[in-house]
Amino acid sequence: MICLVLSGSTIEENLKLVETNYRYIDIVELRVDKLNAEQQKRAKEFPALIDLPAILTIRRQSDGGSFSSSEKNRHALLEEALDGDFAYVDLEDDLKKVSIEQKAKEKNIKIIRSRHDFKGVPDDIFHLILKIASKGEIPKIATMPQGVDDLITLFRVKEELAQVENKIVVGMGEYGQPTRILYKKIGSLLTYCSSDNLSLGQVSAKRMKELYRADKIDDNTRIYGIIGNPVIHSFSPLIHNPGFQFIKFNAVYLPLTVDSVRSFFILAQLLQISGFSVTVPHKQAVLPYLGKITREVKQIGSCNTVVRTKTFWSGTNTDYYGFIAPLEQMLEEKRIKSALVVGAGGAARAVVWALRNHRCKVVIINRNLERAKNLAAETMATADSIKNASLYEDVDLIVQTTSVGMMSEEDPIADFNFNENHVVYELIYRPKYTTMMKRAKAANASLLFGIDMLIKQGFLQFEAFSGYHYPKRLKIEFDLEED
Repeated sequence: MICLVLSGSTIEENLKLVETNYRYIDIVELRVDKLNAEQQKRAKEFPALIDLPAILTIRRQSDGGSFSSSEKNRHALLEEALDGDFAYVDLEDDLKKVSIEQKAKEKNIKIIRSRHDFKGVPDDIFHLILKIASKGEIPKIATMPQGVDDLITLFRVKEELAQVENKIVVGMGEYGQPTRILYKKIGSLLTYCSSDNLSLGQVSAKRMKELYRADKIDDNTRIYGIIGNPVIHSFSPLIHNPGFQFIKFNAVYLPLTVDSVRSFFILAQLLQISGFSVTVPHKQAVLPYLGKITREVKQIGSCNTVVRTKTFWSGTNTDYYGFIAPLEQMLEEKRIKSALVVGAGGAARAVVWALRNHRCKVVIINRNLERAKNLAAETMATADSIKNASLYEDVDLIVQTTSVGMMSEEDPIADFNFNENHVVYELIYRPKYTTMMKRAKAANASLLFGIDMLIKQGFLQFEAFSGYHYPKRLKIEFDLEED
């Protein structure tokens, strides 16, 4: 089931949330602790106002909730709310109030017995689940994974505790997001979603149902994803999942925050992940785990696409082709003969190699001159300090590969004067118009955007993952200006 957490301050506000999200959800959780004091007294009315099953929850502050009054008052409020026709009530595993439990049983309201751990995964998680289940209640463990190793423990629950038919296991935060999307792979009865005010790692009900189709995932669903850190706001799922759905390919693609590449490959084996995209900072760290790599990966020294074969992992670099695609005709026609590349990091490596392989003269400028010199030595390019950007205004192409301008109005080459003869290529794709690109546009330069590179390299990854061309009739749309 897909469960919508209702966190409105009034009953009417929550009814509106149910109406807005109705087609995406199977069940709701009424967070009575989020209601204002007067509205809390109306909690028992709520189940009769909707035609979905509802979970009653009054979460105290120590468990991440908002109820700040005494436990005595909370218990009284729980007992009063149980007069309503709720399907479930969520009670903490240390709550010992016989009258509440008795009333729930009399009304055939199933008890979810929950434990919240914001520090990590409990050492005794398997024992805890078994202990709760042995009492005829539904165990719920909500934990904050601190890395991929914790995630591995959570995904072992399904196999280790197959005898516990009904259980709820939720990973919170960035590392925990895969447990929400792949809740069936973890053996969880339901997954929790929000309508708005999403906390880190949560997924909206609409995305859970339409983008990830989490409730349709089964044993035959192939799992793909993108690994990085941070990666939770990646646009890549918006490319791959609609593509999979369009060609009726039983697969899901999700973001996977990874702290340890070594641990990730263990998780990939556990979940039988079929392939994945790689972004910073792991593009070089994955190389030792690959049984086969392409010429581009050898040359660039980084990999952004990994596919499982029968006997090994195979790596390629679609950044190389995604970047060069909109430039190829101009390079062939000799309209671009020289380029200024801003930055000397992982993205710059693919850019410089692609340009040099197309016989373009390249100057690499960077704040850290030594890094620029090292990349230039590998690629037979020229290196200089970013302070000297204005010395190279006679180049044909300017490529901005750093993150400067992504989260601020900074301009990495503020002293550089653009003109109408320049082609300016910004790899940052949100916002679409960085400060640098606004200046280039005002100077009537030709503009190329990072989102186009992202989409092109994503199409190539889609082919590597599925074996099919990306459907031409499918339109990809992003909100590049959202926060």
